[in-house]
Amino acid sequence: MNDLKCLIIFLSQFDLTNAKIGQILEELGNNQSIAGFKKSKLVKNGVLTKEAFDKMIEVANDGFVRTYLLNLQNRGINVVTKFDDDYPEKLFELYDAPYILFYMGDLNLVNQPSLAVVGSRKPTSYGKVITERFVRDIASTGVVIISGLAFGVDSIAHRVCLDTGGKTIAVLGGGFDHIYPQEHHNLAMEIAEKGLIISEFRPKKTATKYSFPQRNRIIAGLSDGVLITEASIKSGTIHTKEFALEYGKNIYAVPGNIDNINSELTNDIIKTCQAECVTKSDDILKDYSLTKSDKKEQISMFEGVNEDEKILLNHLKNGMKSIDDLTKECKMSINIFNTCLTTLEIRGIIKRMPGGCVALS
Repeated sequence: MNDLKCLIIFLSQFDLTNAKIGQILEELGNNQSIAGFKKSKLVKNGVLTKEAFDKMIEVANDGFVRTYLLNLQNRGINVVTKFDDDYPEKLFELYDAPYILFYMGDLNLVNQPSLAVVGSRKPTSYGKVITERFVRDIASTGVVIISGLAFGVDSIAHRVCLDTGGKTIAVLGGGFDHIYPQEHHNLAMEIAEKGLIISEFRPKKTATKYSFPQRNRIIAGLSDGVLITEASIKSGTIHTKEFALEYGKNIYAVPGNIDNINSELTNDIIKTCQAECVTKSDDILKDYSLTKSDKKEQISMFEGVNEDEKILLNHLKNGMKSIDDLTKECKMSINIFNTCLTTLEIRGIIKRMPGGCVALS
């Protein structure tokens, strides 16, 4: 391990801002090493307080870093610094690209075509169905799905991607010792096994309200495009959108009910031309030079269903409907309708939604 990498790993232990680490490296000049740090004039030149410097000096040695790295490796945690060959190239687009990243899983996924899927932590039934549909279609083409492991759209995107057999990256808002939310710890471990979880924060760092916007810039930076399925104007998703605009990423938004607060952000960025309006996965996949065969989808949907079930499915192809409306449109006896509904639900082709509605899975 070279001196510079050793120094950056050492500095990462003290919750210094990215800008502060940059200041320290600039101050050290040609002597960017732990030995150079110990001999530096960081206090005299106002880069660090004496209290902070003295605390750091207590453990400023290569042995400390080697022991620390060994402990991480024993837990399956790896590190990559900004000066390593395998550092994610996409992150160099960020003016404040993190000097160090901690990760578990396959780091090579950062080099593959990817789409960030973000949105409300409390999506409506419509938002859930739309997120599932887009992620299932897009993940099945091999595009890596990136999100932030949060409640709502994030966790739906990760879970559906895994269930589809796709690859997903979770970017954490804290360290590995403090997976947030705690309820998603098992999901995080599954992603680490089958995909990649990554964080710029040391494992013992807890997530804060300030660390999530930092996390969102990594999500935007790693992605080739950002899909917002449903979100309010006050949603943290707006940070990801702003970063994506700054980095020149393609932004896609699904239109929603104009009276629903959860569609405020998506409808607004469509109206103001900050995002492309998308209503099907091919609207996004065209930018990846990929297509989803509509014929294949139709065969899959109707495979093994009877004529009555086909009628019901055809009426659901354009979106979620109430059971009352569906009953009238299908024009079949209530007994046959209920039998079709139950059979298709058991097979996982449709799902019941709150408010007495039904939608394709």
